[in-house]
Amino acid sequence: MAEVKKIATRDSYGNALTELAEQYPNLVVLDADLAAATKTGIFKKAYPDRHIDCGIAECNMVGIAAGLATTGKIPFVSSFAMFAAGRAFEQVRNSVAYPKLNVKIGATHAGISVGEDGATHQCCEDLALMRTIPGMVVMNPSDDVEAKAAVKAALDHEGPVYIRFGRLAVPVINDNADYKFELGKGVVLREGKDVTLVATGLEVSETLDAAEKLAADGIDAKVINIHTIKPLDEELIIAAAKETGKVVTIEEHSVIGGLGSAVCDCLAANAPTPVLKIGVNDTFGESGPAVELLKKYGLDSEGIYAKVKEFMK
Repeated sequence: MAEVKKIATRDSYGNALTELAEQYPNLVVLDADLAAATKTGIFKKAYPDRHIDCGIAECNMVGIAAGLATTGKIPFVSSFAMFAAGRAFEQVRNSVAYPKLNVKIGATHAGISVGEDGATHQCCEDLALMRTIPGMVVMNPSDDVEAKAAVKAALDHEGPVYIRFGRLAVPVINDNADYKFELGKGVVLREGKDVTLVATGLEVSETLDAAEKLAADGIDAKVINIHTIKPLDEELIIAAAKETGKVVTIEEHSVIGGLGSAVCDCLAANAPTPVLKIGVNDTFGESGPAVELLKKYGLDSEGIYAKVKEFMK
């Protein structure tokens, strides 16, 4: 069996910006002294005159991006999710979203898979923060193919966009000819009749593995990849809930305010359904190898399998 190709979506981010630069001459990239880590250094090497290192001053960086957007530029501001969504929240809200400026936020190193950087840098609150901002599009791609498509979609969308990228290399699962990325539309990766598993980001590949384990136990799971948290594909979620009668959400994010909360809001209003939320349970992360942390927090395929199986009793 051929080995599955793995690529960190932060690498996809840097590569996508560089590949799209010629097509989008107004694209400029800003970074906060982390170009080597966020991978915008790839863009900087190819287009040094269109890359601005703002230093460790994320709030100022967002303000600069807002100013650039008023001149017709399409700025991507880049930093770790903890700083892009957390430290600069006020500027993102007031300087970018309130005036509806065309600024994109590329937030890398999200979730506990940041690993050894520890709890202070493992942002499991960013999707919740960004979802609350009026008019903000929020995306969380699952692999290299989807991450590059998300960057392109952000460039084509007029208005503020937040995209979450990861440090950990993850399996490439969307490298097929019929894959199509559409902003605000979920993707059915596996049909099933017993339960719907709704996953986002790096949890999509883990969820697919968990679905195979469940199938061996006679549980037929439908798997949906939600790459756009906001706007959510409510039509797909509602239809799947009615079809299977039970829903499980899986995310490398707090169970408060992220994908699980978005799905629950949708179903409570349109199709009340039993829902299990799998994620980080109102706790901080800790320092350790990313793969081991995912296992400890029950976010690997085995953890998902066990929780879904218990839910199905």
